Amino acid sequence: MRVYFFGTCIGSMVFSNTCVNAIKLLQREGAEVIFKKDQTCCGQPSYNSGYYEESKKVALYNMELFKGSEPIIIPSGSCTGMMKVDYIELFEGTEHEEQARKFSNRIYELSEFLDKVLQVKYNDLGEKTKVTWHSNCHALRVAKCIDSAKNLIRSLKNVELIELEREEECCGFGGTFSIKEPEISNAMVSQKIKDIQSRNVEYMLSADAGCLLNISGAMQKQGVNVQTMHLYDFIAQRIGIRG
Repeated sequence: MRVYFFGTCIGSMVFSNTCVNAIKLLQREGAEVIFKKDQTCCGQPSYNSGYYEESKKVALYNMELFKGSEPIIIPSGSCTGMMKVDYIELFEGTEHEEQARKFSNRIYELSEFLDKVLQVKYNDLGEKTKVTWHSNCHALRVAKCIDSAKNLIRSLKNVELIELEREEECCGFGGTFSIKEPEISNAMVSQKIKDIQSRNVEYMLSADAGCLLNISGAMQKQGVNVQTMHLYDFIAQRIGIRG
Protein backbone atom coordinates (compact mmCIF):
# COMPACT_ATOMS: atom_id res chain seq x y z
CA MET A 1 0.00 0.00 0.00
CA ARG A 2 1.23 3.48 -0.93
CA VAL A 3 0.16 6.44 1.20
CA TYR A 4 0.93 10.14 1.32
CA PHE A 5 1.99 11.62 4.66
CA PHE A 6 1.02 15.20 5.52
CA GLY A 7 3.36 16.37 8.27
CA THR A 8 1.51 19.58 9.36
CA CYS A 9 3.13 22.92 10.18
CA ILE A 10 3.72 22.28 13.90
CA GLY A 11 4.85 18.76 13.08
CA SER A 12 7.50 20.06 10.72
CA MET A 13 8.65 22.87 13.04
CA VAL A 14 8.38 21.42 16.55
CA PHE A 15 7.24 17.78 16.50
CA SER A 16 9.55 16.38 13.81
CA ASN A 17 10.34 13.27 15.88
CA THR A 18 6.62 12.62 16.17
CA CYS A 19 6.31 12.73 12.40
CA VAL A 20 9.14 10.21 12.11
CA ASN A 21 7.43 7.90 14.61
CA ALA A 22 4.11 8.27 12.79
CA ILE A 23 5.78 7.28 9.52
CA LYS A 24 7.43 4.29 11.22
CA LEU A 25 4.05 3.15 12.55
CA LEU A 26 2.78 3.10 8.97
CA GLN A 27 5.91 1.39 7.63
CA ARG A 28 5.61 -1.25 10.35
CA GLU A 29 2.32 -2.29 8.72
CA GLY A 30 3.93 -2.54 5.29
CA ALA A 31 2.92 0.85 3.89
CA GLU A 32 5.15 2.73 1.45
CA VAL A 33 5.07 6.29 2.77
CA ILE A 34 5.46 9.21 0.38
CA PHE A 35 6.45 12.55 1.92
CA LYS A 36 6.07 15.45 -0.48
CA LYS A 37 8.90 17.89 0.24
CA ASP A 38 6.91 20.87 -1.10
CA GLN A 39 3.97 20.40 1.25
CA THR A 40 2.78 23.37 3.27
CA CYS A 41 -0.02 24.43 5.64
CA CYS A 42 -3.51 22.90 5.42
CA GLY A 43 -4.96 26.44 5.46
CA GLN A 44 -6.81 26.25 8.76
CA PRO A 45 -5.34 29.39 10.41
CA SER A 46 -6.43 31.62 7.53
CA TYR A 47 -9.76 29.80 7.18
CA ASN A 48 -10.61 30.23 10.88
CA SER A 49 -9.68 33.91 10.63
CA GLY A 50 -12.09 34.50 7.75
CA TYR A 51 -9.57 34.74 4.90
CA TYR A 52 -11.51 32.41 2.63
CA GLU A 53 -10.03 33.40 -0.73
CA GLU A 54 -6.50 33.01 0.60
CA SER A 55 -7.47 29.64 2.10
CA LYS A 56 -8.80 28.47 -1.26
CA LYS A 57 -5.38 29.05 -2.81
CA VAL A 58 -3.74 26.88 -0.16
CA ALA A 59 -6.39 24.17 -0.56
CA LEU A 60 -6.04 24.09 -4.34
CA TYR A 61 -2.29 23.83 -3.97
CA ASN A 62 -2.65 20.84 -1.65
CA MET A 63 -5.19 19.12 -3.87
CA GLU A 64 -2.79 19.43 -6.79
CA LEU A 65 0.29 18.40 -4.80
CA PHE A 66 -1.38 15.27 -3.44
CA LYS A 67 -3.24 14.33 -6.61
CA GLY A 68 -3.84 10.65 -7.27
CA SER A 69 -5.75 7.94 -5.47
CA GLU A 70 -3.47 7.18 -2.53
CA PRO A 71 -4.76 7.74 1.03
CA ILE A 72 -3.44 10.92 2.67
CA ILE A 73 -2.49 10.28 6.30
CA ILE A 74 -2.31 13.12 8.84
CA PRO A 75 -1.09 12.88 12.47
CA SER A 76 -3.45 15.66 13.59
CA GLY A 77 -7.20 15.89 14.00
CA SER A 78 -7.10 19.63 13.32
CA CYS A 79 -5.56 19.39 9.87
CA THR A 80 -7.63 16.28 9.13
CA GLY A 81 -10.84 18.16 9.90
CA MET A 82 -9.79 21.05 7.69
CA MET A 83 -8.81 18.93 4.69
CA LYS A 84 -11.59 16.35 5.03
CA VAL A 85 -14.56 18.54 5.97
CA ASP A 86 -13.78 22.25 5.70
CA TYR A 87 -12.38 22.02 2.16
CA ILE A 88 -15.82 20.84 1.00
CA GLU A 89 -17.51 23.78 2.71
CA LEU A 90 -14.89 26.15 1.32
CA PHE A 91 -15.59 25.12 -2.27
CA GLU A 92 -19.31 24.40 -1.97
CA GLY A 93 -21.16 25.67 -5.04
CA THR A 94 -17.95 26.33 -6.99
CA GLU A 95 -16.26 24.58 -9.90
CA HIS A 96 -13.89 22.89 -7.45
CA GLU A 97 -16.54 21.30 -5.20
CA GLU A 98 -16.33 17.84 -6.78
CA GLN A 99 -12.54 17.93 -6.67
CA ALA A 100 -12.69 18.80 -2.97
CA ARG A 101 -15.13 15.96 -2.27
CA LYS A 102 -12.94 13.39 -4.01
CA PHE A 103 -9.90 14.72 -2.16
CA SER A 104 -11.79 14.56 1.13
CA ASN A 105 -12.48 10.85 0.68
CA ARG A 106 -8.75 10.15 0.73
CA ILE A 107 -8.06 11.94 4.04
CA TYR A 108 -7.44 9.96 7.23
CA GLU A 109 -6.21 10.94 10.66
CA LEU A 110 -3.47 8.43 11.51
CA SER A 111 -5.29 6.80 14.44
CA GLU A 112 -8.35 6.21 12.25
CA PHE A 113 -6.21 4.66 9.51
CA LEU A 114 -4.33 2.40 11.94
CA ASP A 115 -7.48 1.35 13.78
CA LYS A 116 -10.13 1.03 11.07
CA VAL A 117 -8.21 0.42 7.86
CA LEU A 118 -5.08 -1.45 8.93
CA GLN A 119 -6.67 -2.92 12.09
CA VAL A 120 -3.33 -2.99 13.88
CA LYS A 121 -2.46 -5.31 16.75
CA TYR A 122 0.23 -4.13 19.16
CA ASN A 123 2.37 -6.03 21.66
CA ASP A 124 2.82 -3.66 24.60
CA LEU A 125 6.40 -3.93 25.87
CA GLY A 126 6.16 -1.20 28.52
CA GLU A 127 5.62 -1.25 32.27
CA LYS A 128 2.16 -0.76 33.72
CA THR A 129 1.10 2.89 33.68
CA LYS A 130 -1.94 5.14 33.92
CA VAL A 131 -2.71 7.79 31.31
CA THR A 132 -5.40 10.30 30.54
CA TRP A 133 -6.42 11.70 27.17
CA HIS A 134 -7.14 15.18 25.82
CA SER A 135 -9.44 15.40 22.78
CA ASN A 136 -8.68 18.36 20.58
CA CYS A 137 -11.74 20.21 19.33
CA HIS A 138 -11.37 19.58 15.59
CA ALA A 139 -10.69 15.86 16.05
CA LEU A 140 -13.73 15.59 18.31
CA ARG A 141 -16.27 17.67 16.43
CA VAL A 142 -15.09 17.80 12.81
CA ALA A 143 -12.81 14.86 11.97
CA LYS A 144 -14.60 12.70 14.59
CA CYS A 145 -11.68 10.32 15.05
CA ILE A 146 -11.38 10.23 18.86
CA ASP A 147 -12.77 6.70 19.21
CA SER A 148 -9.94 5.33 17.09
CA ALA A 149 -7.29 7.08 19.18
CA LYS A 150 -8.79 5.62 22.37
CA ASN A 151 -9.02 2.18 20.76
CA LEU A 152 -5.27 2.28 20.13
CA ILE A 153 -4.56 3.28 23.73
CA ARG A 154 -6.85 0.60 25.13
CA SER A 155 -5.18 -2.03 22.94
CA LEU A 156 -1.97 -1.58 24.97
CA LYS A 157 -2.35 -4.23 27.68
CA ASN A 158 -0.24 -2.47 30.32
CA VAL A 159 -1.83 0.96 29.89
CA GLU A 160 -4.87 2.06 31.88
CA LEU A 161 -6.81 4.93 30.32
CA ILE A 162 -8.49 7.17 32.88
CA GLU A 163 -10.72 9.65 31.09
CA LEU A 164 -10.99 13.31 32.03
CA GLU A 165 -14.14 14.54 33.71
CA ARG A 166 -14.47 17.43 31.23
CA GLU A 167 -12.71 15.90 28.25
CA GLU A 168 -14.74 17.70 25.60
CA GLU A 169 -13.81 21.18 26.81
CA CYS A 170 -11.21 23.12 24.82
CA CYS A 171 -7.71 23.55 26.27
CA GLY A 172 -7.69 27.21 25.19
CA PHE A 173 -5.24 26.90 22.30
CA GLY A 174 -7.54 27.24 19.31
CA GLY A 175 -4.72 28.34 17.02
CA THR A 176 -5.01 32.11 16.64
CA PHE A 177 -7.50 32.25 19.56
CA SER A 178 -4.71 31.86 22.13
CA ILE A 179 -2.95 34.87 20.59
CA LYS A 180 -6.04 37.05 20.26
CA GLU A 181 -7.48 36.18 23.69
CA PRO A 182 -4.50 35.23 25.92
CA GLU A 183 -6.26 35.80 29.26
CA ILE A 184 -9.26 33.66 28.34
CA SER A 185 -6.93 31.04 26.87
CA ASN A 186 -4.91 30.91 30.08
CA ALA A 187 -8.05 30.46 32.18
CA MET A 188 -9.18 27.61 29.94
CA VAL A 189 -5.88 25.75 30.01
CA SER A 190 -5.70 26.16 33.80
CA GLN A 191 -9.08 24.44 34.14
CA LYS A 192 -7.87 21.68 31.83
CA ILE A 193 -4.76 21.17 33.96
CA LYS A 194 -6.84 20.88 37.15
CA ASP A 195 -8.85 18.13 35.49
CA ILE A 196 -5.65 16.34 34.42
CA GLN A 197 -4.17 16.56 37.92
CA SER A 198 -7.32 15.11 39.45
CA ARG A 199 -6.87 11.89 37.46
CA ASN A 200 -3.61 10.91 39.24
CA VAL A 201 -1.93 9.65 36.09
CA GLU A 202 1.64 9.47 34.82
CA TYR A 203 0.95 10.71 31.29
CA MET A 204 -1.43 13.07 29.52
CA LEU A 205 -1.73 12.03 25.88
CA SER A 206 -3.10 13.85 22.86
CA ALA A 207 -2.82 13.54 19.09
CA ASP A 208 -2.71 17.29 18.49
CA ALA A 209 0.62 19.10 18.60
CA GLY A 210 -0.93 22.53 19.19
CA CYS A 211 -2.85 21.39 22.25
CA LEU A 212 0.25 19.64 23.57
CA LEU A 213 2.32 22.79 23.20
CA ASN A 214 -0.32 24.80 25.03
CA ILE A 215 -0.95 22.33 27.86
CA SER A 216 2.67 21.28 28.39
CA GLY A 217 3.86 24.90 28.41
CA ALA A 218 1.26 25.90 31.00
CA MET A 219 2.05 22.80 33.08
CA GLN A 220 5.73 23.67 33.09
CA LYS A 221 5.00 27.21 34.28
CA GLN A 222 2.69 25.89 37.00
CA GLY A 223 5.12 23.19 38.13
CA VAL A 224 2.74 20.32 37.40
CA ASN A 225 4.42 16.90 37.48
CA VAL A 226 2.50 15.05 34.76
CA GLN A 227 4.29 14.04 31.57
CA THR A 228 2.72 15.10 28.28
CA MET A 229 3.31 13.02 25.18
CA HIS A 230 2.01 12.83 21.64
CA LEU A 231 -0.04 9.69 21.06
CA TYR A 232 2.20 8.44 18.25
CA ASP A 233 5.38 8.91 20.28
CA PHE A 234 3.75 7.02 23.14
CA ILE A 235 2.67 4.09 20.96
CA ALA A 236 6.06 3.93 19.26
CA GLN A 237 7.76 3.79 22.66
CA ARG A 238 5.40 1.11 23.99
CA ILE A 239 5.93 -1.24 21.04
CA GLY A 240 9.67 -0.78 20.77
CA ILE A 241 10.06 1.60 17.83
CA ARG A 242 13.20 3.66 18.31
CA GLY A 243 13.38 7.24 17.09
